[in-house]
Amino acid sequence: MEILRPFTRRFVNPITRPVAGRLPGFGLLLYRGRKSGMEYRTPMNVFRHGEEYVFALTYGPEVQWVKNIMAAGECELVIGGRTVRLIGPRLFHDPTRSLMPPVVRQFLGLMRVTEFLRIHISPSGSATAV
Repeated sequence: MEILRPFTRRFVNPITRPVAGRLPGFGLLLYRGRKSGMEYRTPMNVFRHGEEYVFALTYGPEVQWVKNIMAAGECELVIGGRTVRLIGPRLFHDPTRSLMPPVVRQFLGLMRVTEFLRIHISPSGSATAV
């Protein structure tokens, strides 16, 4: 999967960024760089599980966006045309991919993805329209 990262960052992300916050199963993750302080907007596949959102770490937990969110302890997610504040990110290992929808679970199994990030919806982070 690592070989696809440059292609995704250069070509896929710019195309999906404008619509990711409105498509089912997609969201636009908003966060700051821990060193640069720059604001980033990264399109992601994301799935709600109760009061949390779960992200499959297809490139593993060592990617910069994960490090940035873990360091900050928070981020925002544009999903369904609304912005939600997320807090308390936690990494976890799940070889069964149990929190993913069945079709996604199978696809992630083919890619051998077992690392995930779950982030709690902030009680004070009510959704705002985008």
